[in-house]
Amino acid sequence: MRLGVIGHQGYEELSDILRTLFRVAPALDIEPLLEQGLHEVAGTGARLEDPGQLDALVTLGGDGTLLRGARLIDGRNIPILGVNLGRLGFLTSCQSEDFEPALKYLASGDYVAQPRMALSARAINSEGETRKQWRALNDFVLHKGGFARVVRLNVFVDGESIGTYAADGVVISTPTGSTAYSLSAGGPVVVPTVESIIMTPISPHTLAIRSLVIPADAEITVEANETPTELLVTVDGQVGTSFVKGEKLKVGKADNPVRIVRFPGATFFERMRVKLGWGGLPDDD
Repeated sequence: MRLGVIGHQGYEELSDILRTLFRVAPALDIEPLLEQGLHEVAGTGARLEDPGQLDALVTLGGDGTLLRGARLIDGRNIPILGVNLGRLGFLTSCQSEDFEPALKYLASGDYVAQPRMALSARAINSEGETRKQWRALNDFVLHKGGFARVVRLNVFVDGESIGTYAADGVVISTPTGSTAYSLSAGGPVVVPTVESIIMTPISPHTLAIRSLVIPADAEITVEANETPTELLVTVDGQVGTSFVKGEKLKVGKADNPVRIVRFPGATFFERMRVKLGWGGLPDDD
């Protein structure tokens, strides 16, 4: 198995995790391929040069590292095993202490690669040309920068006008991303396997503007109406570009899903209870 490995170098556990990987890899017939930064930390192994040659990908860090891994494989049919070295780890597959058995399950094929819907987006300039395009596992956010004035966004679904959003911006998310920025902006929680697109305004200036859940095969178009300065488009909270009046952002379902490794016993609702504190107050001891 050609196993790509990427990670966040800000975690103290990283070196121990890499030592575990190289200790068990020969017996499991795993060939680790490390991104440049991890290769320098480990001091051994081959470098990850071409994601298209991988059989699986391991991400060492938190949800942000897994999101970066999803962009790295860019729609390829490669399962991602996320190892949580941080606090929340809502998307990840296991905790650091479970890394060794998780590798054994991965190598033996004893896991489920759960498909998660992804989104694709295009930034189209005033001449109708696509100047940027991306994929996202969580969300696309069109929002204002550092100024304190409201922005106005014209929103369309499949070419039909939904209206003008007077808000600080809008989050367009997948069901996977419904528990991220969209949730903190007041959006609904959507079970990840229920394919749909969630559109949530950020701090709307009209009480009637609320989140909207639309079919997964719909296309959303957002254009800047009146803005005092340029807006920003961010992709999974990590990369993006500026966005000016006259441009359009078109968002729809991506061609291929992201496959996240899941093991028996780790259900979505269990994660909701543990990670987000669902179920009210804890029981008294």
